[in-house]
Amino acid sequence: MGTTADTVIAGVVHTAKGSFERGAVFIRDGVITEVRTGALSDTGSARLIDVGESYVLPGVVDAHVHSYSHAGEGLRASTSAAAAGGVTTIVEMPFDATGPINNVERLKAKLHKVADEAVVDVALLGTLEPGGGWRRAEELVGAGVVGFKVSLFDTDPIRFPRITDAELLDVMKAVADNGSTLCTHAENNEIIKALLADERRRTSTDPRVHAATRPPVSETLGVLTAMEIAAHQGTALHLCHLSLGRSTELVSWYQGQGVDITFETCPHYLLLTEEDMVAAGGRLKINPPLREATNQEAMWRAVTTGLATVISSDHAPWPADLKDHERILDNHSGVPGTETMVATTLGACLRRYGAGPELARTVEALTSAPADRYGIGHRKGKLAPGYDADVTVLTPTEDWRIDGSALHSNAGWSPYNEHLPGARVTLTVSRGDVVWDAAAGLTAAPGRGRQVLRR
Repeated sequence: MGTTADTVIAGVVHTAKGSFERGAVFIRDGVITEVRTGALSDTGSARLIDVGESYVLPGVVDAHVHSYSHAGEGLRASTSAAAAGGVTTIVEMPFDATGPINNVERLKAKLHKVADEAVVDVALLGTLEPGGGWRRAEELVGAGVVGFKVSLFDTDPIRFPRITDAELLDVMKAVADNGSTLCTHAENNEIIKALLADERRRTSTDPRVHAATRPPVSETLGVLTAMEIAAHQGTALHLCHLSLGRSTELVSWYQGQGVDITFETCPHYLLLTEEDMVAAGGRLKINPPLREATNQEAMWRAVTTGLATVISSDHAPWPADLKDHERILDNHSGVPGTETMVATTLGACLRRYGAGPELARTVEALTSAPADRYGIGHRKGKLAPGYDADVTVLTPTEDWRIDGSALHSNAGWSPYNEHLPGARVTLTVSRGDVVWDAAAGLTAAPGRGRQVLRR
């Protein structure tokens, strides 16, 4: 059989039925034209990239990236890190240091940054600020946001403010009326603020204080509040960065009631525990906090059974000087992660389960599921004819070690420094262009990335 492809990538392909088989992905003009399994025969005049026994996966969609929470990062750094980590599309969070993306003017300014800085493609979220911001949902959807994010916890009164329960009713109705998706940071404000105020009067330097000020009930109450209002208003709700097995059980119950709810977890909840904070200190201060090993196992069960439909990095690239204070509560919360997400998560999955259905579900949580949740699944997240030719090549290896100082985020460090993940992203292809080659480094310039629009 002949082909008119200009590029063919051959290896162990993630197929539409969720298996991994020898095969090839055929690409022409930046679009997938065919996916074949079995022995590769005629490739015509196409450039052949044969990756041997490495996995040929859909380009990864990182559903949770903060490129501008700190002025030192930006889309150039975050999307370079994404490309080097096998991520071909980021869903960019709206809580920027210069002001949240809560009106069309700020959204348009950010789109200029996408055009100037992005190495891979970018889908943008907006937010709806307290005091009536929900009235701008329609115009923001019309201007191209793929969804909205709000917080039930008052992280920052300007950049990342809390939406009260009363106003969340209006927010969710506005999002539902516009056929969009709302994602939430779901933690109970009253409990955490009271515990933080009490703890700040003490002098403890134990990093585990962070977890004590955000006990499990602060997450589950936030999750319940968001889900109950979503059920009342008919809103498509996506819960960000869940850390608890109990939270997953509550989500499952609401899904059983027919409520449109999904949730994500993150590599740090799958690979690290609260005890890791003892040595790492503020470097591992994350909201919600790392939990004990029983919750880590619950999260793996949720991922491999398909309950946790999305794995995201929650990339928050604070520089080290904002993460190394002696008292844990004096540090910023969050870690850089988009460059290490694929290798750490899939490497750990391969060690735990091998190349079976668990791996397939974990791949889907990194690719098709986040794309579908934000309405970009018609172009992103699958190896199928007509889709953008976004491809991630993952090579199992026990020899590659993560060097935090060599990563592409401007944070300059990684929570996985010196970690042997068990796999490495060796090639990243975005719309048919090789943007990362482990042997050559980044091979694409800022400005080639494009905005991705909801269907």
